[in-house]
Amino acid sequence: MDVANLASQLNAGTIWPEGIVIITLLAVLVTDLIAGRKSVPWTPYIAIGGLLASIAAIVVQWQAAGDAIGFLGAFNSDPIGLVFRGIIALSTVTTILMSIRYVEQSGTSLAEFLAILLSATLGAMFLSSANDLVTIFVSLETLSISSYLLTGYMKRDSRSNEAALKYLLIGASSSAVFLYGVSLLYGLSGGEVQLDKIAVALVDSEASLGLALALVFTITGIAFKISAVPFHQWTPAFTKDRPHLWLLSCPSARKQRVSPWRFACLSPRSTVLATNGTLSSRRWRSSVCCSATLLPYRKPV
Repeated sequence: MDVANLASQLNAGTIWPEGIVIITLLAVLVTDLIAGRKSVPWTPYIAIGGLLASIAAIVVQWQAAGDAIGFLGAFNSDPIGLVFRGIIALSTVTTILMSIRYVEQSGTSLAEFLAILLSATLGAMFLSSANDLVTIFVSLETLSISSYLLTGYMKRDSRSNEAALKYLLIGASSSAVFLYGVSLLYGLSGGEVQLDKIAVALVDSEASLGLALALVFTITGIAFKISAVPFHQWTPAFTKDRPHLWLLSCPSARKQRVSPWRFACLSPRSTVLATNGTLSSRRWRSSVCCSATLLPYRKPV
């Protein structure tokens, strides 16, 4: 089986925007490796150009309106996923423009910062259209680990190190809780990983207590990551030690994303809900993807 047939069977065209981001990430790393400090003036614009190309690919997919399901159901490039992927890429462009001068003045490597930032963007974009439990978890952890690295990027600043350690411990704990919840969903559904199939399998399920526990653990894990009430008490201790003018996917920044969060909550695909023993998989994915929207953060004075 050649590569073309394999790509056709997997419908690999659904991840063209993410593929462009990956190519951009590699281009930034290779450019920095070859040119070194001489590449600083124009490396950010390589990243911006790649992100704009990714946005253009998203617009093309929006207009094409072709088959949205890719990779045997693991990826769903539907309209709402395209919208959030576009928002993520555009927000990253804005963040890069805001951060160039600050990173240069701090004396740290701009190319490394851009690489971590693009990795976070890549995880968030995959998360926006993830359609099975494995893809959701891997994408979420890609985003989370990149966020930990961005938090502790100022290695010479003790406050940055402390904030990164706090964020890492809380993030690891919430990931464990979230993973336990999705493992319960996996078991209750009879070994299904795709969200639509889990929803179908749970329609006739009588394990109401098990389903309730699964949803409690899953929602608790997500709530800790986005610092939602009542799981927000740790956020002030994290933010007060963070010296950055920029940071992506931090909990306090997520709490400021009122518009996309309200849009997702009011849409018919907003969150994970148990209604008469059923699980709305589309609402699950919208809730997770809107929490992954990237916006710059400015620490209050």
